[in-house]
Amino acid sequence: MCGRFTLHTPVDKLVKQFWLNTIPKLGPRYNIAPTQLVPIVRSTNNNPSRQLAFVRWGLVPSWAKAASIGNRMINARQETVAEKPSFRIAFKRQRCLVIADGYYEWKRTGKEKQPYYIRLSDNRTMAFAGLWESWNGPAHLPLDKPLESCTIITTAANALTRPIHDRMPVILPPDHWDAWLNLTLLDPKSLLPLLQPYNSDDLVADPVSRYVNSPSHDDAACIALQQET
Repeated sequence: MCGRFTLHTPVDKLVKQFWLNTIPKLGPRYNIAPTQLVPIVRSTNNNPSRQLAFVRWGLVPSWAKAASIGNRMINARQETVAEKPSFRIAFKRQRCLVIADGYYEWKRTGKEKQPYYIRLSDNRTMAFAGLWESWNGPAHLPLDKPLESCTIITTAANALTRPIHDRMPVILPPDHWDAWLNLTLLDPKSLLPLLQPYNSDDLVADPVSRYVNSPSHDDAACIALQQET
């Protein structure tokens, strides 16, 4: 699963790395949590160039009766994402990259859980495979402005992260970004092979302070290294 992540890379580096055509207003985040606004990179049928948008984390399908459904849709499983009613339309037509510097996962150690911060070994910004949706509100009470939301696709853990948790977000390497954002690709047979566990050799998992456990904590102390207990 993926339930918290960070993004503190300087904006100018993000623009260059993801070929963005706009400069986002983005401050450093060290503890991004579900239901908060998160930055995604996407293309649309009307504009195939890469766009950056801020959407709510927790996907609300277009047919939802209430936005609260998104609270339990922060992740979509790779194994079922192409068929599950909540995700299958977005999987075909509304794919995105959720950008992050790293993510947190918790390992149970006795009665407690030890948080780990998992990142690329060279500290590059990573891109999670994501889906986004636009919700107009319930039929009897439409919203003044559509609510845009997203989910992060997860897959089986790799050798590095498996001792911590049995799931991990799908981290797409740069040479897969164009294909994932290409909305002319509709066949799951072309898309599902992209959703693989990331190479363990390119990742680092460090134990960090339990300070990160509280979503109200959002500063560099969240990623401070700590000896595993």
